[in-house]
Amino acid sequence: MTRLRHLLRENGLTLAFLAGFLLSLAGQALSGHAELTAVLTAEGLHPPTFTAYLFSSAFMVDVMENWQSEFLQFSLYIIGTVWLLQRGSPESKRLDKTGTESDREQRVGRWARSDSPRWAGAGGVRQALYSRSLGTVMLMVFGLSWLAQSVTGRIAFNEEQLRQRHDPVGWVTYLGSAEFWNRTLQNWQSELLAVAAMAVLSVYLRQRGSPESKPVGAAHDATGVEG
Repeated sequence: MTRLRHLLRENGLTLAFLAGFLLSLAGQALSGHAELTAVLTAEGLHPPTFTAYLFSSAFMVDVMENWQSEFLQFSLYIIGTVWLLQRGSPESKRLDKTGTESDREQRVGRWARSDSPRWAGAGGVRQALYSRSLGTVMLMVFGLSWLAQSVTGRIAFNEEQLRQRHDPVGWVTYLGSAEFWNRTLQNWQSELLAVAAMAVLSVYLRQRGSPESKPVGAAHDATGVEG
Protein backbone atom coordinates (compact mmCIF):
# COMPACT_ATOMS: atom_id res chain seq x y z
CA MET A 1 0.00 0.00 0.00
CA THR A 2 2.87 2.36 0.78
CA ARG A 3 4.36 1.85 -2.68
CA LEU A 4 0.95 2.40 -4.29
CA ARG A 5 0.43 5.62 -2.32
CA HIS A 6 3.86 6.85 -3.41
CA LEU A 7 3.03 5.97 -7.02
CA LEU A 8 -0.26 7.85 -6.90
CA ARG A 9 1.24 10.86 -5.12
CA GLU A 10 4.30 11.17 -7.35
CA ASN A 11 2.34 10.68 -10.57
CA GLY A 12 -0.92 12.32 -9.55
CA LEU A 13 -0.90 14.98 -12.26
CA THR A 14 -0.47 12.48 -15.10
CA LEU A 15 -2.90 9.94 -13.65
CA ALA A 16 -5.62 12.52 -12.95
CA PHE A 17 -5.48 13.95 -16.46
CA LEU A 18 -5.32 10.50 -18.07
CA ALA A 19 -8.42 9.47 -16.10
CA GLY A 20 -10.17 12.66 -17.21
CA PHE A 21 -9.11 11.98 -20.79
CA LEU A 22 -10.54 8.44 -20.75
CA LEU A 23 -13.81 9.57 -19.17
CA SER A 24 -14.15 12.38 -21.72
CA LEU A 25 -13.36 10.03 -24.59
CA ALA A 26 -15.98 7.58 -23.36
CA GLY A 27 -18.52 10.39 -23.04
CA GLN A 28 -17.70 11.61 -26.54
CA ALA A 29 -18.17 8.09 -27.91
CA LEU A 30 -21.56 7.66 -26.22
CA SER A 31 -22.89 11.07 -27.23
CA GLY A 32 -21.47 10.81 -30.74
CA HIS A 33 -23.09 7.41 -31.28
CA ALA A 34 -26.41 8.74 -30.00
CA GLU A 35 -26.22 11.74 -32.34
CA LEU A 36 -25.33 9.63 -35.39
CA THR A 37 -28.07 7.15 -34.54
CA ALA A 38 -30.62 9.96 -34.42
CA VAL A 39 -29.45 11.38 -37.77
CA LEU A 40 -29.43 8.04 -39.60
CA THR A 41 -32.74 6.96 -38.11
CA ALA A 42 -34.33 10.23 -39.29
CA GLU A 43 -32.98 9.52 -42.78
CA GLY A 44 -34.45 6.01 -42.72
CA LEU A 45 -31.02 4.34 -42.52
CA HIS A 46 -29.74 1.64 -40.19
CA PRO A 47 -27.40 3.10 -37.53
CA PRO A 48 -24.18 1.26 -36.57
CA THR A 49 -23.77 -0.58 -33.31
CA PHE A 50 -21.77 1.18 -30.62
CA THR A 51 -18.77 -1.11 -31.23
CA ALA A 52 -18.90 -0.44 -34.96
CA TYR A 53 -19.12 3.30 -34.27
CA LEU A 54 -15.93 3.20 -32.18
CA PHE A 55 -14.00 2.02 -35.26
CA SER A 56 -15.83 4.25 -37.72
CA SER A 57 -14.45 7.28 -39.53
CA ALA A 58 -17.27 9.38 -38.04
CA PHE A 59 -15.85 8.87 -34.54
CA MET A 60 -12.16 8.85 -35.42
CA VAL A 61 -12.22 12.10 -37.40
CA ASP A 62 -13.63 13.98 -34.40
CA VAL A 63 -10.99 12.47 -32.10
CA MET A 64 -8.10 13.17 -34.47
CA GLU A 65 -9.39 16.69 -35.15
CA ASN A 66 -8.98 17.55 -31.48
CA TRP A 67 -5.72 15.69 -30.97
CA GLN A 68 -3.92 17.43 -33.82
CA SER A 69 -4.91 20.89 -32.60
CA GLU A 70 -3.79 20.16 -29.04
CA PHE A 71 -0.41 18.83 -30.12
CA LEU A 72 0.02 21.77 -32.49
CA GLN A 73 -0.64 24.12 -29.58
CA PHE A 74 2.01 22.55 -27.38
CA SER A 75 4.49 22.12 -30.23
CA LEU A 76 4.30 25.81 -31.11
CA TYR A 77 4.44 26.77 -27.44
CA ILE A 78 7.47 24.59 -26.66
CA ILE A 79 9.42 25.79 -29.69
CA GLY A 80 8.14 29.38 -29.71
CA THR A 81 9.11 30.06 -26.09
CA VAL A 82 12.76 29.37 -26.96
CA TRP A 83 12.83 32.71 -28.78
CA LEU A 84 9.66 34.61 -27.91
CA LEU A 85 9.26 36.43 -24.60
CA GLN A 86 6.42 38.01 -22.63
CA ARG A 87 7.43 40.54 -20.02
CA GLY A 88 5.90 39.72 -16.65
CA SER A 89 4.66 36.23 -17.55
CA PRO A 90 5.73 33.01 -15.76
CA GLU A 91 5.09 31.31 -19.11
CA SER A 92 8.08 33.18 -20.53
CA LYS A 93 11.79 32.86 -19.85
CA ARG A 94 13.58 35.81 -18.30
CA LEU A 95 14.17 38.62 -20.77
CA ASP A 96 17.92 37.94 -20.83
CA LYS A 97 17.49 34.23 -21.59
CA THR A 98 16.23 34.33 -25.18
CA GLY A 99 17.52 31.62 -27.51
CA THR A 100 18.90 28.16 -26.87
CA GLU A 101 21.20 29.34 -24.04
CA SER A 102 24.76 28.24 -23.34
CA ASP A 103 25.95 24.67 -22.77
CA ARG A 104 26.68 25.55 -19.17
CA GLU A 105 23.15 26.86 -18.56
CA GLN A 106 21.66 23.78 -20.25
CA ARG A 107 24.05 21.34 -18.49
CA VAL A 108 25.16 19.61 -21.66
CA GLY A 109 28.54 18.33 -22.85
CA ARG A 110 31.24 18.89 -20.27
CA TRP A 111 28.73 20.73 -18.09
CA ALA A 112 26.52 17.64 -17.67
CA ARG A 113 26.14 16.38 -14.11
CA SER A 114 26.17 12.85 -12.75
CA ASP A 115 22.36 12.75 -12.71
CA SER A 116 21.96 14.27 -16.19
CA PRO A 117 20.46 12.10 -18.97
CA ARG A 118 23.17 10.13 -20.78
CA TRP A 119 22.69 11.88 -24.11
CA ALA A 120 22.99 15.31 -22.46
CA GLY A 121 26.64 14.53 -21.77
CA ALA A 122 27.23 13.09 -25.23
CA GLY A 123 28.31 15.19 -28.16
CA GLY A 124 27.41 15.46 -31.82
CA VAL A 125 24.18 14.09 -33.25
CA ARG A 126 22.97 12.40 -30.06
CA GLN A 127 23.10 15.61 -28.05
CA ALA A 128 21.54 17.62 -30.90
CA LEU A 129 18.65 15.16 -31.20
CA TYR A 130 18.03 14.88 -27.47
CA SER A 131 18.17 18.64 -26.94
CA ARG A 132 15.27 19.02 -29.39
CA SER A 133 13.47 15.76 -28.67
CA LEU A 134 10.42 17.20 -26.89
CA GLY A 135 9.46 19.60 -29.67
CA THR A 136 10.29 17.01 -32.33
CA VAL A 137 8.08 14.30 -30.83
CA MET A 138 5.20 16.72 -30.25
CA LEU A 139 5.42 17.89 -33.88
CA MET A 140 5.48 14.27 -35.08
CA VAL A 141 2.36 13.42 -33.09
CA PHE A 142 0.69 16.55 -34.47
CA GLY A 143 1.62 15.58 -38.04
CA LEU A 144 0.38 12.00 -37.64
CA SER A 145 -2.86 13.18 -36.01
CA TRP A 146 -3.44 15.69 -38.79
CA LEU A 147 -2.81 12.99 -41.40
CA ALA A 148 -5.22 10.66 -39.61
CA GLN A 149 -7.79 13.45 -39.49
CA SER A 150 -7.49 14.00 -43.24
CA VAL A 151 -7.88 10.28 -44.01
CA THR A 152 -10.79 9.61 -41.67
CA GLY A 153 -12.35 12.96 -42.51
CA ARG A 154 -12.36 12.12 -46.21
CA ILE A 155 -14.05 8.77 -45.52
CA ALA A 156 -16.70 10.39 -43.32
CA PHE A 157 -17.21 13.17 -45.88
CA ASN A 158 -17.63 10.66 -48.71
CA GLU A 159 -20.14 8.65 -46.69
CA GLU A 160 -22.19 11.82 -46.35
CA GLN A 161 -21.74 12.55 -50.06
CA LEU A 162 -23.04 9.10 -51.00
CA ARG A 163 -26.04 9.41 -48.68
CA GLN A 164 -26.93 12.62 -50.52
CA ARG A 165 -26.29 10.96 -53.90
CA HIS A 166 -23.22 13.06 -54.65
CA ASP A 167 -19.91 11.82 -56.04
CA PRO A 168 -17.14 10.99 -53.53
CA VAL A 169 -13.90 13.00 -53.62
CA GLY A 170 -10.24 11.99 -53.57
CA TRP A 171 -7.85 12.66 -50.70
CA VAL A 172 -6.07 15.58 -52.39
CA THR A 173 -9.40 17.18 -53.27
CA TYR A 174 -10.58 16.76 -49.69
CA LEU A 175 -7.41 18.45 -48.39
CA GLY A 176 -8.40 21.56 -50.33
CA SER A 177 -12.04 21.46 -49.31
CA ALA A 178 -13.87 23.89 -47.04
CA GLU A 179 -14.98 20.91 -44.91
CA PHE A 180 -11.39 19.97 -44.04
CA TRP A 181 -10.19 23.50 -43.32
CA ASN A 182 -13.29 24.40 -41.35
CA ARG A 183 -12.66 21.40 -39.08
CA THR A 184 -8.98 22.30 -38.79
CA LEU A 185 -9.07 26.06 -38.29
CA GLN A 186 -11.93 26.10 -35.80
CA ASN A 187 -9.65 24.18 -33.45
CA TRP A 188 -6.44 26.05 -34.21
CA GLN A 189 -7.92 29.45 -33.46
CA SER A 190 -9.21 28.35 -30.06
CA GLU A 191 -5.91 26.74 -29.06
CA LEU A 192 -3.85 29.77 -30.07
CA LEU A 193 -6.23 32.12 -28.28
CA ALA A 194 -5.93 30.04 -25.10
CA VAL A 195 -2.11 30.23 -25.16
CA ALA A 196 -2.15 33.98 -25.79
CA ALA A 197 -4.68 34.50 -22.98
CA MET A 198 -2.60 32.42 -20.55
CA ALA A 199 0.57 34.34 -21.38
CA VAL A 200 -1.08 37.73 -20.83
CA LEU A 201 -3.42 36.97 -17.91
CA SER A 202 -0.62 35.34 -15.90
CA VAL A 203 1.17 38.72 -15.91
CA TYR A 204 -1.55 40.30 -13.73
CA LEU A 205 -3.48 37.40 -12.16
CA ARG A 206 -2.29 34.76 -9.67
CA GLN A 207 -3.11 31.21 -8.61
CA ARG A 208 -1.57 30.50 -5.23
CA GLY A 209 0.54 27.34 -5.18
CA SER A 210 0.48 26.74 -8.95
CA PRO A 211 3.75 26.50 -10.92
CA GLU A 212 1.86 28.09 -13.81
CA SER A 213 1.49 31.28 -11.75
CA LYS A 214 3.94 33.70 -10.18
CA PRO A 215 3.94 33.98 -6.38
CA VAL A 216 0.96 36.03 -5.24
CA GLY A 217 3.20 38.87 -4.08
CA ALA A 218 5.45 38.95 -7.15
CA ALA A 219 5.60 42.17 -9.14
CA HIS A 220 3.61 42.32 -12.38
CA ASP A 221 6.79 42.82 -14.41
CA ALA A 222 8.63 39.86 -12.81
CA THR A 223 9.33 37.51 -15.74
CA GLY A 224 10.08 33.78 -15.69
CA VAL A 225 9.21 33.48 -11.98
CA GLU A 226 7.03 30.54 -10.91
CA GLY A 227 4.94 30.14 -7.76
